[in-house]
Amino acid sequence: MATIGVFDSGIGGLTVLNEALRQAPAHHYIYLADSVNAPYGEKSSEWVAQRSLDLCHWLAREGCQALVVACNTATAEAIAHIRNDMPAIPIIGVEPGIKPAVHQSNNQKIGVLATQNTLKSDKFNALLKSLQGDCEFISQAGLGLVPLIEEGKIDAPETEALLREHLSVMQTAGIDTLVLGCTHYPFLLPLIRKILGNDIQIVDTSAAVIKQLTRKLEEFELLQSPPPRTIRLYSTLDADHLHQLAKQLIPTALEQHGVETSTVFIS
Repeated sequence: MATIGVFDSGIGGLTVLNEALRQAPAHHYIYLADSVNAPYGEKSSEWVAQRSLDLCHWLAREGCQALVVACNTATAEAIAHIRNDMPAIPIIGVEPGIKPAVHQSNNQKIGVLATQNTLKSDKFNALLKSLQGDCEFISQAGLGLVPLIEEGKIDAPETEALLREHLSVMQTAGIDTLVLGCTHYPFLLPLIRKILGNDIQIVDTSAAVIKQLTRKLEEFELLQSPPPRTIRLYSTLDADHLHQLAKQLIPTALEQHGVETSTVFIS
């Protein structure tokens, strides 16, 4: 089986890793959290593009044969640059699930909660324009949510208060579908349900991302010679903190794998 690298600005990509371990548990995974620089959503496009490329090169040097850019901001700002620079490695990105949301919505009022950089990116806006039609998209930057999630404050009062503020405009507009445009945000699903209710449809594209990963592994013939099923968790800030949050947030996915952790410096 393949050695697969997954990176995010922090712990958000654990939602994608969780789905990968559910759909494709036999692979060896290296997860890299660039937590020293989180969040990416408020950094310059140029910085995100270069940093994302640097992290992908680091993962390739660690033996990764396929890479998942498990960060919406990094995908929006850097995916084309990375694929151009690393053509021999399958690179899978994530993006807000606008297309499935259009098909799922009944009243054609769709909320998009994403980072500031994702919402202003050319990639996102081109996608939005291509699907506009009769749909009304209510986009909101989730400023401040990622740092709270990175601290493990998944259900803290301040997290709920900030989330209520961000979702209020969508509630007023009467959305029936919400797109989670940041891989951190699925960890807030219980709070989102508490605020918006159970009738709102929630779109998270993690499952589709891993299906695409599996297709690419087959295309690149990377399904041979299984290594031990292990997960290596790397953080550019605090690997112990990353490991503790991983055990808290995706415990079932980790149970069948050996887990190694390390803090790394990547210039």
